[in-house]
Amino acid sequence: MAPSPCGADQMKAVPVAALSLGKPMPRVGFGTSSATLGQAEGRAGLTQAVLHALDAGYRHFDTASLYNAEAALGDAVVEAVRAGTVASRDDLYVTTKLWITDAHPGRVLPALQKSLRNLRMEYVDMFLIHFPVSMRPPAVEGTIAVVKDDLVEMDMKGVWGEMEECHRRGLAWAIGVSNFSCKKLEYLLSFAKIPPAANQVEVHPYCRQNKLRAFCRDKGIQRLCAYSPLGGKGTPWANNSVMDCPVLKQIARERGKTVAQVCIRWVYEQGDCVIAKSFNRQRMRENLDIFGWELTDDDRRRISSLPESRGTYNFFVHESGPYKTAEEFWDGEIVYGQSTYHIAS
Repeated sequence: MAPSPCGADQMKAVPVAALSLGKPMPRVGFGTSSATLGQAEGRAGLTQAVLHALDAGYRHFDTASLYNAEAALGDAVVEAVRAGTVASRDDLYVTTKLWITDAHPGRVLPALQKSLRNLRMEYVDMFLIHFPVSMRPPAVEGTIAVVKDDLVEMDMKGVWGEMEECHRRGLAWAIGVSNFSCKKLEYLLSFAKIPPAANQVEVHPYCRQNKLRAFCRDKGIQRLCAYSPLGGKGTPWANNSVMDCPVLKQIARERGKTVAQVCIRWVYEQGDCVIAKSFNRQRMRENLDIFGWELTDDDRRRISSLPESRGTYNFFVHESGPYKTAEEFWDGEIVYGQSTYHIAS
């Protein structure tokens, strides 16, 4: 059975999730990151991809200062409003993130202001701390390479206090975190005046995040926002294990869907928001065709039996840094397996 097409009316009716801050977040978003961080695609190419995504029905866009995509996203939004594709910027949900070189007291607000200039916007809907670690600011501003010798412990109280100030000034309607473990969230919540509205983390059938999801719900952090729902295929830090998984391929055949649709639908059924990324126009539309059908109980059982692993685990580990091992960075929530890192139950 061939994968089903997705009609425009269905695609534009993407359900939304209420958050503790700001306006509701559409449950499926469009990611703007690329393996080349926008260098191969170029600003015009990224702008065109976002315009195609808007035509397909996406209204939630995820970016970051790291991705080198903010300006292209801003260009696309201006053009879409001018063309009448959307009535105004307020009809969209835009997330950007604070990079580790700016995760220092005194640099948070200027970093967001720079992102807003790139985006040509007065506010973002969600502003996230990208990773729970900092790096000494580079000698040349704008350098994004991770220099492991320059990794330092984040002053989380100072950084979060400035994230809260961004919210109070109306520059970020909601604030949150990304790649935070339960333990790091617990510490943040011990002093936060404004709790994070979301935690964006890797989630897919091989990285199910059950422990973290339950913790967030218990603590009032209403949503996980899932990146890499397809396992990070095509990225330098992951592999094709999810998209090549025989179990997922079989489920896709049985449902008449693509493996990508099965993965995104599975994340959606966990109650998470999900960031899908493809610059291919057909796959953009397919990735929104996850409504009006469900996985079966047997599908869910088979997925729950898959071995767990994650792609993002050791980028910020270094002998001279604040985290000497991946176990330290993830606070013991993963354990080392024979060929991959596994999430502890």
